[in-house]
Amino acid sequence: MKITPAEISHVAGLARLSMTREEGEAMARHLEEILSYVAKLNELDTAGVAPTTHAISIVNAFREDEVRASLPREKTLANAPRQNGESFVVPRVI
Repeated sequence: MKITPAEISHVAGLARLSMTREEGEAMARHLEEILSYVAKLNELDTAGVAPTTHAISIVNAFREDEVRASLPREKTLANAPRQNGESFVVPRVI
């Protein structure tokens, strides 16, 4: 697919990008290379290939919820930079 300088200029204008003529020509070459690669991929026969969203089949990646004992409050607050014996002390957020 041939990308014209007018198309590059049009899209650059929509994106509010300013580019020189040389930059536009370079961009056109890069886009043509990308589109030619995509065209090669379109030549592949994918009739029997199911569409995928993940590399491996995952039905549910979450573990089951189970009730477990949590850390004691004293142990949890032991490494806190500031605490009041019951909770963490953090700066006020307004």
